[in-house]
Amino acid sequence: MVFHPPVAITAKAGDAGKYKVGLPAWNMVLRGFMSGAYIAMGAALATVCSTGIQASDPTLAFGTASAGFAQLILGAVFPVGLIITVLTGAELFTGDAMLAPMAAFIHKVTWTQVLNLWLWVYIGNFIGSVVFAYIMANGPFVSFDAAGVGTLTAFGTRAIAIAKAKTAYVGLMGFWSAFLKGIACNWLVNLAILLGICADDAVGKFFGIWFPIMAFVASGFEHSVANMYFIPAGIFAQGFVTDPTKIVASVNWVTMWTANVIPVTLGNIVGGLLFVGVIYWVAFRKEIAALK
Repeated sequence: MVFHPPVAITAKAGDAGKYKVGLPAWNMVLRGFMSGAYIAMGAALATVCSTGIQASDPTLAFGTASAGFAQLILGAVFPVGLIITVLTGAELFTGDAMLAPMAAFIHKVTWTQVLNLWLWVYIGNFIGSVVFAYIMANGPFVSFDAAGVGTLTAFGTRAIAIAKAKTAYVGLMGFWSAFLKGIACNWLVNLAILLGICADDAVGKFFGIWFPIMAFVASGFEHSVANMYFIPAGIFAQGFVTDPTKIVASVNWVTMWTANVIPVTLGNIVGGLLFVGVIYWVAFRKEIAALK
């Protein structure tokens, strides 16, 4: 297995960012749609595989006595989405939060180009995530009878519980907590991207990506694009709840943004841009300059 040294990895990250900012907007959206759906596939698998592991308290998304094991299962299967994204050339906003700025540092592409990439990929990620959330909510998360009446499966109930936990960040300290979890998440996500660049073969990329992503999910950090799936999946699934007393008020399209996606997105940007992009550029800029 070929292993690239850190300076080469950093330079390759800048090269990748330069390529990405040069894509036309429609292609950014299309590739963003692909990655949004792929991340949602991993999130959906994590939802299904962790169903029934948590303790019996329905008010807790991850249970009590079995909380750690449930998180481990979530983390173990979730990375499939980023692995597919990297190996098939799709575009993920959280990865571009590091790669595009690296291009600005190394190749002097404009920050307008960086923001343009972020915008269109973010939109594509959202569309892809919501589309797959709808597929899951009307597929594995519900069972229809002959009259067409839908009843939630255990997976659907689990999806609502996860969405409830994701929208439980209230007040200033809730915003701060979600923001910090977003930083930690994308710190690990972009280390996974760099480790993926380390190797030239598929197996090396697989393991390089898998471990950091497993770590962020199992640790309970927050990923904006994954949450674009988790929360809509809960919203769609909740449409099949017939008992009004079991409707979770916080699981809706407004709190999705205000209680989660907005602070998490800001945290993801800081985690990718500052804690990976800026730090690695400062650490290796002299060596990168020597490569030219």
